[in-house]
Amino acid sequence: MKQTTYRSLVIEELNGRFSKTVKTRSIGDLPKNDLLIRVQYSSLNYKDALSATGNKGVTRRYPHTPGIDAVGTVVHSGSSKFRDGEAVIVTSYDLGMNTPGGFGQYISVPEAWAVKLPNEFSMKESMIFGTAGLTAGMCVFRLIEHIKPDDGKVVVSGATGGVGALSVAILAKLGFEISAISGKKTEFDFLRRLGASEMIARTDFEQENERPIMKGVYAGGIDTAGGSILDNMIKSLQPMGVVTCCGNVAAAKLNLTVFPFILRGVSLIGIDSQNYPMAYREVIWNKLAKDWKPDNLVDIYKEITLDELSDHIDLMLDGKLKGRTIVNMET
Repeated sequence: MKQTTYRSLVIEELNGRFSKTVKTRSIGDLPKNDLLIRVQYSSLNYKDALSATGNKGVTRRYPHTPGIDAVGTVVHSGSSKFRDGEAVIVTSYDLGMNTPGGFGQYISVPEAWAVKLPNEFSMKESMIFGTAGLTAGMCVFRLIEHIKPDDGKVVVSGATGGVGALSVAILAKLGFEISAISGKKTEFDFLRRLGASEMIARTDFEQENERPIMKGVYAGGIDTAGGSILDNMIKSLQPMGVVTCCGNVAAAKLNLTVFPFILRGVSLIGIDSQNYPMAYREVIWNKLAKDWKPDNLVDIYKEITLDELSDHIDLMLDGKLKGRTIVNMET
């Protein structure tokens, strides 16, 4: 391989302050792993924004390159599973946390972290999904093990965020009637285009309700927020209803009794996308590339360059982004 350097967003710490700068790095400084991959696209996730601002619960040591998502081409393989020139997706595990991530034009990772790019996916499409889409897919996968569209409405929180927006789009593709919860009332038209039939203001849904159980409205739910939103979602399930949860941006604690569980037989299923078993990842990536791929992906993403990434990290932290932001690493 002739190329020895690449461009990367580097987060540096000086006297407790963190800076974001695009720098030229040496490929030789990457960790030695099974696969060296030339990254074509990455995507911006909330965990990346935390890493870029010095959250030691995400990234322990700096300087560091975030980016928990990447898709690209294997340029050197020490693995029997992948060959040089093959297109692969790498998401989660330790990528972008304490291993140099997808905000660099090259990554070096173990073979166990990579999935072959399905033939039905372009690289861009795979990063419109990224970890957010994989998480949404996991939520839907576990949900439809228990309910079907004829059972009733499904409610989705954080619906303008990456996981929420893709959950709405996938559920609509599968024929579900969807109630979408969002704090961004100006984006209700966006949610209708994704396939939601009812919009609920977050302030209306997150009101604390001391009643142990509420009117059964929903057959199921996907929660990305936690806290009182998840409390009320569980309390509002119909008998045998199911909620999958994957986030705690609102709060990490629940304020519930056991009554929804023992009087209505409802279920709460947690989703951990970071270390989800590879066998399931491959199934879900193939569903996202085929039967679950929304017809309106163009409405869900914005494409930026590596040089624009720092500003968009700030926008994400300010809650000013919607849908997905993908990073073209070739420009």
